[in-house]
This record gives sequence, C-alpha cells and structure tokens, in this order.
Amino acid sequence: MLRNVADAPLVRRNVVGQKTAITPESARPAGVEGPRHRPEKLLPLREAQETTNRKGNMKMMMTWRWVPAVVLLALIVASGRAENFAIQSFDGTGRLTFNEVSTAKTYRVEWAPTPSGPWTNFMAAASALDEIIAKGSGIVTCSVPMCYRVVATMAPKNMAAIPGGTNSGTDPDFGAYSLTVSSFYMDATEVTKARWDEVYTWAIANGYGFDNTESGKAANHPVHTVSWYDCVKWCNARSQIEGRTPCYTVSGNVYKTGQSAPDCNFAANGYRLPTVIEWAYAARGGAISHRFPWGDSDTIQHSRANYNSSSAYGYDTSATRGYHPTYLTGGEPYTSPVGSFAANGFGLYDMAGNVWEWCNDAEGSGRSIRGSAWSFDPSYARCGSTGWDFTNGSLKPGFRAVCR
Repeated sequence: MLRNVADAPLVRRNVVGQKTAITPESARPAGVEGPRHRPEKLLPLREAQETTNRKGNMKMMMTWRWVPAVVLLALIVASGRAENFAIQSFDGTGRLTFNEVSTAKTYRVEWAPTPSGPWTNFMAAASALDEIIAKGSGIVTCSVPMCYRVVATMAPKNMAAIPGGTNSGTDPDFGAYSLTVSSFYMDATEVTKARWDEVYTWAIANGYGFDNTESGKAANHPVHTVSWYDCVKWCNARSQIEGRTPCYTVSGNVYKTGQSAPDCNFAANGYRLPTVIEWAYAARGGAISHRFPWGDSDTIQHSRANYNSSSAYGYDTSATRGYHPTYLTGGEPYTSPVGSFAANGFGLYDMAGNVWEWCNDAEGSGRSIRGSAWSFDPSYARCGSTGWDFTNGSLKPGFRAVCR
C-alpha cells in the first residue's frame, strides 16, 4: 500500500530490485493541489522475433518480458486540499482504479519511462485519459494502454544488408575513387538456375514473355546467358510474387514483354538490377583502397575465386593456372556452384569471377556488366574494372538483384 510521509519521500523496492521514490507533499510543484502518488508498475513488453527452423522456414517466436514503468495520477483542476487521493489498484490487464475527491473537476492519467520523468499524457486512441470527468465521489476505473511490441524489419530471404555510406580511397590500379550509396539489400549470391526457373514459371503464367533461352550448368550454379531485358522483367515478376511494387515500367505499365527500354522507379520497394555505383560499393565489402572484394590482400588465387589464372599479372599468385581445376569438368561453361568461395565483408559471394553480372546502367552500346567470369583473366575481377555487353548477353552474363 502506498502512503504519504510529510518530510521524506516514501521509497519502496520493486521485484527487480530498483527503488521508486514517491514525491512527498512538501516537494510537489507549486500550484498543484494534493499529493502526487507515483506507484511503479511492471508493464509487459511483448517481443516478436523471427527464427529459422532446420527446414529454412520462418516462424514467429513471441516472448514477454516485464519492464518498469510508472503511472502518475494527477489532479488537474482542484480547489482546496485533496483528501485521501490515491490510486487503489492497477492490474495486469491495464485496469487502473482510483478514488475521487469532492473538489476535483477532471483528472488526467500520465505516464513516464522512469519515476523521475519526463511525464506526459496519453494521445491518439488513449486521448480519453487526458480528461476524465469527475463525479465528486466514488471510485473511477479506466483502461490504460500497457501492451507494447517490437516489430523487426527483416532482410529479404537470401539477401545481404548493404549499409549506406561512402567508401572513398585509392585503388592500387585505378587511383582515387569515392562511392556513396543509401542502404539497400543485395542478393548474397548470383541468381541460381533453380531460382530463375521458379520465378520464370510463375511469370509465364502471369503475362510475362522472355526472349532468351537462359541456361545454367546445374540448379545451384548461376543462371547465365540472360538478356538485360529478361533480367529486369524477371525482377518485376519476383516483386509481384512477394507483393512488392515493381520497379520497371513502360508508359506507366508494369514491364512484362518485349525489349523496350523501361523506366526504373528507384524509390519502389521491388527488385531491380544494381547501379554500377551500388555494385562497386557492395563489391568492396566495406574494405577501403583494395584491388579485390576481399580486404586482407591485393592478390588473387583460385582459392578465392573462379577465374582464368595467368602469370602475366603480378597480383595473380595462384598455385594453379588457367581455368579453375575444380570446375573444369562437364564441358563449358566452367561455372561453380554459387557461394563456393568466402564472402566479402558485406556477406556477398562471387563478386569476383564465376559469371558476369548485369547492372542497371546504360554503357557503351549496351548495358553495364561487372565482376568478370570463369573464362576471363584476373584483371577483369578487380573491383575497379568496368565493362559492358550487348543487351542480348553475348558474354553469357548472369545477375543478382537489389531492393530497398
């Protein structure tokens, strides 16, 4: 039970060992009639967490924990002294009761994160707590909002979060550079043949048309020989499957067929190809002034990437030369399963070698490509290296998507 002490604050200890001070009458602010009773309550905080089970399915785990909160019942307008003004109870459902005083006109329920404040009133849906009409006597019961939740924004499945910022430095071969981006998500690996087929099947059944005969050495290898136009249409289909807003449109309509140059809405939350700046920023993985996507060395070897090794380059120190010996089987292309090598600092795999990757930008007589491929020498695998391909994909490129 709470009580007032004339010359000293009443101090009690709650269940988690913290002390709560209740302001004595002599310390109340000038102009406020009656003592302020500040009983501390423990309010439930519900936390929503997503976990992954062994089969890769997402499920919600709901947990509760108790956090200290404080409720202030203040007399708003009163004349004379408040007689025996006190909170009677505050139960686990948020039902608060207090006794009325004959001199009160209205009451207000306030809250604070700590006993010392700052104190504020309830707003919006709980605004009725801002002015409780006094009846003069009896007990008043009101409902106080007391349930909270934490909503986590999760990265899309199999994507890496790329933090926004600026990566400025001096590349060993290309000199000074500066790359600035807003945060975004990027596929952790190149799009696999299996993933391509999954979205492709849905797209064909929903009004999409594709022009190339895309291929892939195996389900877990990157899809390759995809045209730029087919890539962006595929991104739109993937967006629609997941309830996102497609980025690419033609004359205001979702781009689904043909080879018209679409408009790209970069503010939409759908999937799209990365810009060359986004790709280069992501490829460096947070490392500054390095030649390759890994930040611990400026050399390259077959242990780090699937590329065509050559002794003509001093920074190529691989013990094996030519095509990667592990994947030199089954005929061309000698691609490797996605994620076969260590990820860079942002959790991205195969940013050097395996297959070229389409970017969104127009370049040369076609569109930009980055990252090099299994059949190209190490100079193309450098972060600062640039290139372009005809939109039909003559260099047999693949891709990875980004989204906001």
